[in-house]
Amino acid sequence: MPRFLRTIEIDAPRGEVFAWHARPGAFERLVPPWERLRVIEREGGIEDGARTVLEMRAGPVPVRWTAVHRDYRPPEQFCDEQRGGPFRRWIHSHRFVALDGARTRLEDDIDYALPFGALGALADPLAVRPRLARTFRYRHDTTRGDLHTHRHCALSPRRIAITGASGLIGTALGAFLSTGGHTITRLVRRTPAAPDEARWWPEPDAGSRAALEGSDAVVHLAAANVAGRRWDAAWKRELRDSRVAATAALARTLASLERKPAVLICASGAGIYGHRPGERLTERSTPGEGFLADLAQAWEAAAAPAADAGIRVVFLRIGVVLTPAGGALARLLPAFNLGVGGPVGDGSAVMSWVSLDDVLGAVLHGLARPVAGPINVTAPAPVTSAEFAATLGRVLRRPAVVPVPRAAVAALYGEMGTSLLFSSARVLPARLQADGFVHRHPEIEGALRHMLGRQPDS
Repeated sequence: MPRFLRTIEIDAPRGEVFAWHARPGAFERLVPPWERLRVIEREGGIEDGARTVLEMRAGPVPVRWTAVHRDYRPPEQFCDEQRGGPFRRWIHSHRFVALDGARTRLEDDIDYALPFGALGALADPLAVRPRLARTFRYRHDTTRGDLHTHRHCALSPRRIAITGASGLIGTALGAFLSTGGHTITRLVRRTPAAPDEARWWPEPDAGSRAALEGSDAVVHLAAANVAGRRWDAAWKRELRDSRVAATAALARTLASLERKPAVLICASGAGIYGHRPGERLTERSTPGEGFLADLAQAWEAAAAPAADAGIRVVFLRIGVVLTPAGGALARLLPAFNLGVGGPVGDGSAVMSWVSLDDVLGAVLHGLARPVAGPINVTAPAPVTSAEFAATLGRVLRRPAVVPVPRAAVAALYGEMGTSLLFSSARVLPARLQADGFVHRHPEIEGALRHMLGRQPDS
């Protein structure tokens, strides 16, 4: 039977590494963002008899995978066994070996067999093992990085409420904070469907007020997607209401609570600096001009009632978040994979990007450190459009020389497209770096290779 074994040494005690895997959100943190995989059903955690049903996609065809956990011996090991799915046999043993009091060797040992006899055996070295290698390199890097981030911030368990918890950042943040030992309440706009949810918009009800009253911190991420559609008058109004009106309502509610959260982490945007070619922009720089700059200023100002009530308010001025799970990178990948990607215009516009993992780290930093006001959440090495295209092409091993003309973007997307793709702003994370924050992905090539699973030897 084929066997796949990968190990990694982690600078954390065995109990801490095991506990990270046992908490809600660990599976979500370990699924590579390039995989089309979602949980359909879940009964229990990783203890014996716990059951998880996944839906995978092999092209357009959905495939179900049912896994049942067994051999649960904390903090030494747990196993999951396929009871239905694409493999003829699959038993994954997760072992945790204490190297000393402060270090652990994590072992992922998979005993598996493929269907279709000789045909399956032929596919193993060509497709299955390389895919497993990519996946477990990502899983181990993420495990080590998350544990390091939580240990560095040293934030004791908190009760944290999150708006926008089902969005791209919010989904990842909930899993990241849960695996760090924090208790999450998801504030939603629909009728709550789970015990950890509470409805809060357009006005908080009794349930959400109780959730907010019991929270140590609130992370406010809810906002309509600026790239959701062309910016006609109705959509600009929606963009403003979803940011300014929603933030004002939340800030008023927090200010009125008898037991207020200590901190409000409020999303904002690096677009607040506007189109500023040639400048190095830090939190000390003045806001710029244009729709996005005006919107971000109003967004931040709307949180004033919370600050006036003594709540520490942090504004995360987030750059272009890179992940193949959504956003700008997900939209670009099809063209680049076909070899028809390239820079925007003449390639000179500067893009202030940040990896999704570093956004999560910046949120935790804002929760743990006594900071207030604006924080630029960007990588320390912004890139031009030409540099980004060349790097993505190199990582994917595809040509990336087909430029995107400004006229075509304007015709297809109007003001939205030209504002997002042709604005140039070198936004630097000065406050994060001054406060000792260490970016997990400071350079664009390393970030892309990690999130796409495309290391030089893969």
